[in-house]
Amino acid sequence: MSRGLEYFTAEELLKLARPEAAVILGTGLGVLEESIDIRESISYRNISGFPVSSVKGHSGRLLFGTLGGRSIAVMSGRFHLYEGYTPKEITFPIRVFAHMGIKKLLISNAAGGLRKDLEPGGVMLITDHINLTFKNPLVGPNVDELGPRFPVMTEPYSTSLLEKARQAAFKNGIDLKEGVYAQLLGPSLETAAETRMLQIIGADAVGMSTVIEVIEAVHAGMEVLAVSAITNLNDPDNYLPSSLDEILAMAAKAGPIIARIFSGVLEGL
Repeated sequence: MSRGLEYFTAEELLKLARPEAAVILGTGLGVLEESIDIRESISYRNISGFPVSSVKGHSGRLLFGTLGGRSIAVMSGRFHLYEGYTPKEITFPIRVFAHMGIKKLLISNAAGGLRKDLEPGGVMLITDHINLTFKNPLVGPNVDELGPRFPVMTEPYSTSLLEKARQAAFKNGIDLKEGVYAQLLGPSLETAAETRMLQIIGADAVGMSTVIEVIEAVHAGMEVLAVSAITNLNDPDNYLPSSLDEILAMAAKAGPIIARIFSGVLEGL
């Protein structure tokens, strides 16, 4: 059922549903909706405090439904620093999920591959990250009831959920690569020299989202899993431009693969 002019607060969302997990769909990954049994759809415009998606490939809806036999809340579309939002605005939905009692967060994104074995249309399980935005949603006074002043980032991506993702990939015959993801500020894409730098410091894929959200989720005590849809290969020795349409097409190709992984992870909870 699609909501019309109703305006929802976090408390009203809590009364509407009590999901077991939350999912964030990245650029061009709205195709994952086809794998979700959706029972409720709410525009971000109708949720108090939610920013509004302004980028192509982000529908801007909060969905409630089931995947892998589990009740989930789904952000179909996210927000980015390059849109002009602050880190706290971007991660406001994470706080809403925490308020709803959600302890598991599954994130997807579109990313450029920095290794030649990361082929466009494939997927990469994120095992660690590098924050190159030099922004942090936790800057400012800390509310101890929400999380610790200095959250430990030794395991930003849950070991348990990583293993469940590997098992789901094996079960479905998915060639699941793994690696380190770097978030840049954007919106300009990387130069060849910047790509070489990313490779040198240990990044395997690069994008413009996710890390800020993961920091907020870890602070809130959530377990996090993140998977990148590899949309293009950044080869500094043969650097070719990638159009948004090409990126969206590769994200759509990877979407059903990520859906099978997420479904398997949720089934195993």
